[in-house]
Amino acid sequence: MLVETATHDRGPARTRPGPPLTSEQAERIRRIRRSGAYVLLIVSSAVFLLPFLWMLTTSLKSDAENLAFPPQWFPDSFHFDNYVKGWTGSLPFDRFLLNTIVITALSMAGNLISCVLPAYAFARMRARAAGFMFAALLATMMIPREITLVPKFIMFSELGWVDTYLPLVVPEFFGVALYIFLLRQFFTTIPQELIDAARIDGASELRILWSIMLPLARPAIAAICLFSFVGNWNQYLENSIYLRSMEKITLAQGLGMFNGQYVTQYNQMMAVALLSMLPILVVFFLAQKTFIRGVTLTGIAGR
Repeated sequence: MLVETATHDRGPARTRPGPPLTSEQAERIRRIRRSGAYVLLIVSSAVFLLPFLWMLTTSLKSDAENLAFPPQWFPDSFHFDNYVKGWTGSLPFDRFLLNTIVITALSMAGNLISCVLPAYAFARMRARAAGFMFAALLATMMIPREITLVPKFIMFSELGWVDTYLPLVVPEFFGVALYIFLLRQFFTTIPQELIDAARIDGASELRILWSIMLPLARPAIAAICLFSFVGNWNQYLENSIYLRSMEKITLAQGLGMFNGQYVTQYNQMMAVALLSMLPILVVFFLAQKTFIRGVTLTGIAGR
């Protein structure tokens, strides 16, 4: 009876933890988890690479294989001449490429010039209502771009800027909220002691920005340059609104002109599309490590 009472007072019996895992068992579990993660990554990569693989195989098909039904994934023979025919056909893609390079380069320069200064001010300079102004800046990111298309078109039409590069380049010199936010987040990770030491030595704010902040912010600047490059290189909507004449349109617009009235040469279209993607792939792989480091630091280190 006393034994039963004592057992009842202690409550339900607790299960004892099992023996600790040996090093071999722990290593086996880690291998299983790592293998599962690799399998998941491989399957996800395959899903995302399927459209690219379809573009590549379509660009190498003949005209008959291009219209075959049911579609076939791989051509019987590779037709590399589709790249030459598509690029040197009835459309001046050399001129389209030059126009795209000019617009992209000027837009990237405008983004850097207009975003570095306010980002440094928000990160390291104190002013009244700075928090409110930064919140207002972030609030502009919630406005869909399509809402501003009509007012901007009316304004640029009144200025006589339609069918020029100005509506696509000039707004980039007035700042982009996302790029300012990313740079500001990175600037806050730089030790304040470096800035205080430079101020004691008599350096101006512009000198501090040029000699200290910008060299340390290379990863964030590389990320912003890549974002700006890809966004302006692939820009189609606003380019179609403002650029009208054949000698001023870009690669993205030129690809849209492949759609013929009776038939579309999809093999040549895919070939030119792959050629237009080549600069983006080259830039990304060359700056991959710097880009990933910049995005990581700007994403987790902000205060």
